[in-house]
Amino acid sequence: MKTSKSFFKKILIWVFTSIIVITGIIIFFQISPWLDSILIRHEFNENARRVSEEMEPFLPSDIASFYDLQYRENDKDALLDVHFPDSISTTCQILPTIVWIHGGAWVSGSKENVANYCKMLAGKGFTVAAIDYSVAPEHTYPTPVIQANAALDYLNKNRAGLHIDPSSIIIAGDSGGAQIAAQLANIISEPSYAAKFNIKSALKRDQLLAVLLFCGIYDLNDMNQDDLDNGFLRTILWAYTGSKNFKNNPELASFSVADYVTSTFPTAFISVGNGDPLASQSYIFAKKLARLNVKVDTLFFSNKYQPLLPHEYQLDYNTIAGKMAFEKETSFLSSIVKKQKN
Repeated sequence: MKTSKSFFKKILIWVFTSIIVITGIIIFFQISPWLDSILIRHEFNENARRVSEEMEPFLPSDIASFYDLQYRENDKDALLDVHFPDSISTTCQILPTIVWIHGGAWVSGSKENVANYCKMLAGKGFTVAAIDYSVAPEHTYPTPVIQANAALDYLNKNRAGLHIDPSSIIIAGDSGGAQIAAQLANIISEPSYAAKFNIKSALKRDQLLAVLLFCGIYDLNDMNQDDLDNGFLRTILWAYTGSKNFKNNPELASFSVADYVTSTFPTAFISVGNGDPLASQSYIFAKKLARLNVKVDTLFFSNKYQPLLPHEYQLDYNTIAGKMAFEKETSFLSSIVKKQKN
């Protein structure tokens, strides 16, 4: 009998403990984005590593690189890599320069994830800098924006040894990086927008040649309630902004860069997949820039295009659409560089 009572007591303790733990986890998920963010980070990093590895067969063989250059003092996350054709390594030659800001939903990603893509761009006759920045939830908005501006300052000051043409800077980004890239381009273009971050633009407007934007978010106000009720989007935006009420928080208004762009915004190339749940963000942003008489080149796909192209479709170079995106963006870049020289 005692054994039976002891066993029953252990079962009750186990059940009670399990209820407490499960309840605690549920409550924690409601009051913090941390656990979800870490799970998303792990999944995203694994996927990014796989995509990068699949690009290796297409890499040019004659690319030289500088790795892990620290662009901001006393900031362990402030590192960047620079890639360029090996043929200019021992020369003073400078090339139009792409500064790439990686994606990862603001909670993951690294410059290593886009290194192979950047090397492919370098093979087309560019210097390409890929920057790291601090991710959420450990660091919140606008930390990456401030870091990205510091990276531009570093590249501009050290341009001679890095084969950078300071008169031909292109800012690029994918996913969360596209949102940061758009903000950075607007900081350079609009001093009043830069003032919202209490920073001075690292570049003069005439140094910024263009911007490349893939699969980004540009205006929270253009997201419907179904989007915001999506657990994934709610988690990453909460983690990055540091606010559960991110859409209605006036301190986060500057996040929606679409509300602040003017005709001074640089020439833009914008693309997104037709199966991307955030596709409308790119469509609407491109239309707004066009209404402001900003030159915009786009690569969008009809609803009938198959297979449906997911978020970050352009990084899958094994697909027809991935190759199409690369060819169109490099053609866009070549045309604006040629136009500048003429």
